[in-house]
Amino acid sequence: MIRRRRLRGAVIGGLSLVLVAGGIYTAATLLQRSEQLITEECTATVGSQRAELATDQAANAALITAVSVRRGLPPRAASIALATAMQESKLRNIGHGDLAGPDSRGLFQQRPSQGWGTQDQVMDPVYATNAFYDALVKVPGYATLDITDAAQRVQRSAYPTAYAEHEAMGRSFASALTGETPAALNCTLRAPDTAGNAATLLIELEAAYGTVPTAASGQTLEVDVADSYAWSVAHWAVANAKEYAVERVDVDGKRWDRKARDGWQDAPDTGGRVAITLAAAGS
Repeated sequence: MIRRRRLRGAVIGGLSLVLVAGGIYTAATLLQRSEQLITEECTATVGSQRAELATDQAANAALITAVSVRRGLPPRAASIALATAMQESKLRNIGHGDLAGPDSRGLFQQRPSQGWGTQDQVMDPVYATNAFYDALVKVPGYATLDITDAAQRVQRSAYPTAYAEHEAMGRSFASALTGETPAALNCTLRAPDTAGNAATLLIELEAAYGTVPTAASGQTLEVDVADSYAWSVAHWAVANAKEYAVERVDVDGKRWDRKARDGWQDAPDTGGRVAITLAAAGS
């Protein structure tokens, strides 16, 4: 009788372990599938206006806008640049042209044969963006022109009205990414595949904004900027979250949390700094 009880207990214990292991496996499988079902995208919501971009497009939009902030240009300049790049390259750094411009390259499809720089230069997003702004600021009254007119003065396109199709997107993302509208940019992302690297993130941040006061502690990079500049950096970090494994961004009493996927929510104030927290190994 005792042996039977012990055997029965062992069988029940074994079955329990199998059920627990099966439950863990099922939960992990469901979680993995749910992650795969997530559509990764970034949205800019300004008032009743909402625009969407793929994550790689949003990262390029963030760079283009950061350069305008660095140069002290008005948000209108970024709106024009974003609408232009969307029309010319779909906001992607492409290495080919078309029949109208076979040597066109980069975000703005600039042509070395027309004096925009070498092929390597126009394929450098920072160089290309600065070259665009260098030309834009020479257009008299560009900030008061219609976006499509200002863009055409710079690009001299065979399709001068095409930029108008992207004006709403340009305005929404420029307003968010310049920091003019706080808590306006949100990206819905899957869990990161690897740990983030604060040093790498800092290199990219300073390539866009120039040298800014920062301090790193573990997986968190703190950027000591304030007001609209802080929101510009915070939105830049969200737009680049997929590429650099950003998990959380804190600024001005608000937090964007990659895992929560519920946009910007109230959080403890960071004292005028932007805190960018990257994924740790094994997270």
